[in-house]
Amino acid sequence: MGKRVAKEVSIAIADAVKLARAEVIAAYPITPQTHIVEHLSELVANGELDAEYITVESEHSAISAALGAVATGARTFTSTSSQGLALMHEILFIAPALRLPVVMVVANRALSAPISIWNDHSDIMAQRDTGWIQLWAENGQEAVDLVIQAFRIAEDRNVMFPTIVNIDGFTLSHVIEPIELPDQEEVDAFLPAFKPKYKLDPRKPLTMGPVGIPEIYFEAKKAQDEAFKNTRRVILRVWKDWAQRFGREYHPVETYRTEDAEVVLLINGSLAETAMTAVDKMREQGKKVGLIRFRLWRPFPMQEFRKAVSKIPVLAVIDRALTPGGVGGPLGTEVRAALYNAARRPRVVNFIAGLGGRDITVEDFEEMADRAAFYLKKRPKEAYEMIGVRES
Repeated sequence: MGKRVAKEVSIAIADAVKLARAEVIAAYPITPQTHIVEHLSELVANGELDAEYITVESEHSAISAALGAVATGARTFTSTSSQGLALMHEILFIAPALRLPVVMVVANRALSAPISIWNDHSDIMAQRDTGWIQLWAENGQEAVDLVIQAFRIAEDRNVMFPTIVNIDGFTLSHVIEPIELPDQEEVDAFLPAFKPKYKLDPRKPLTMGPVGIPEIYFEAKKAQDEAFKNTRRVILRVWKDWAQRFGREYHPVETYRTEDAEVVLLINGSLAETAMTAVDKMREQGKKVGLIRFRLWRPFPMQEFRKAVSKIPVLAVIDRALTPGGVGGPLGTEVRAALYNAARRPRVVNFIAGLGGRDITVEDFEEMADRAAFYLKKRPKEAYEMIGVRES
């Protein structure tokens, strides 16, 4: 079995890419993901990873080079954050449309302005409709596991979609945690060599991404969306295989102490673990509080989500991104839409918290749960007057 080590999460992620035997890394440094690609450059330079390391002049070039590499049949990795992810925006749509299975880690960081190098989820929420599979990690072990899994998911011939693994910048990327790194033999047994169905080859010329006239474009996008939604079956199969091999289970929607909960918090990323501490504390006080978080964000796990919240009276959705002029945060908006015509649904209360790296403490989670608990009553006037709360 693998070895247990204490490592910075970014370094462990780079080690996971090495274990996956990535063949091309196209990279540009940006805080707080830089340690990932720095360590990968060391692994390539030292001969520990047999890969082509492409140094580019921007994140736009990094994702462009990555697509070119994977189109030729090379297992390809990149990583970015914040404004770097925003600079990739134009190209991000092309990867899923051409079914190019790049794997990317995004160390989530606030978007400017004002300039912020600290963590929130505004960067990835701005890219939620680009068509990439998106996964969320809460800790270093999950980040390592999900990166290795991402290659197998993305490269499966029934998938062939690019995949993002989200990790919180600094609060996860730069912390040192005990992590179990699998042996190379174990990863090789889990992750087969990449064998694309189609690839660019001068000996067998083909065209990828030609002009789509109106009579073609609509049908192409519909086919892409159907194929994207169908990836869920492969994702579940990969997670089942991982659990059998390594003993760690992953599910599209994961819950904590929700069996008899009256108020359930929903938050993605590393702060879900802080929220668990708050849940434990409130349980000791006799408050029936639980926690839900998404492991799979895209494609949206509608079936699992509705089942998870079907018996919950109040759901407090905590967004770490803002939708200016909208009806709440992007996570809250998505949840409301998912529950709109559900037979059984909770009342949804949406909080915006932690923007620009603002700390969210155990006490803050307690306060949000207490505020949400007002809706267990018959809509008292004070519940509507509470600043920062929107409900549906």
